[in-house]
Amino acid sequence: MATSADPVVLLTAFEPFGGAARNPSWDAVQAVASAWDGPGRVVVEQLPVVFAEVRAAIVAAVTEHRPTLVIATGVAEGRTTVSPERVAVNIDDARIPDNAGAQPIDEPIDPRGPDGFLTTLPIKRIVRAATRAGVPAAVSNTAGTFTCNHAFYELMSIAANEGFRAGFVHVPATPESATGDVPTLPLDDLVTALTLAVRESLDPAPDAVVTGGTEH
Repeated sequence: MATSADPVVLLTAFEPFGGAARNPSWDAVQAVASAWDGPGRVVVEQLPVVFAEVRAAIVAAVTEHRPTLVIATGVAEGRTTVSPERVAVNIDDARIPDNAGAQPIDEPIDPRGPDGFLTTLPIKRIVRAATRAGVPAAVSNTAGTFTCNHAFYELMSIAANEGFRAGFVHVPATPESATGDVPTLPLDDLVTALTLAVRESLDPAPDAVVTGGTEH
């Protein structure tokens, strides 16, 4: 594994799904990696929108890159903010089929695993940094029950064994990726927020003690 003095940051994002031609999470992480000026280096990997293949893809990426930090990303059409996720839950409940046609309903991701995993990213510092940079951001308390939550859960399971910091960030659609009349943010805003997420997550300081909760 890379050291804190020479970190390797792995960013993952998903392939397009649900009839979309592109996935803004993939556009964004590629741009973050391209513009990254240190410390260390940022590498990116694309994950399949296939429940049965997600864990193997994450394991392969972690084995290849030996990262210090992993931030998985995905698109959440309909959201208005960049959303660091607080918790991954041990359930698949797919509203639509994945890209292989699978549609698990109320199935545990790992029948022997814990009910959930909390992120180890400083999600409130990430939100604060993005907001100060002019990008709408908010802590999210649900990553859904599709492949994003599935990847988040599998990632945190792997991270618990490997010892690296990890978590998940949802991004809104961009004008170029939106498949309907949904809120969007410019790609540049996604890149800014994710770059700040990396920088904040490389900083070992405690998370900010500020509210990020909701009433419902």
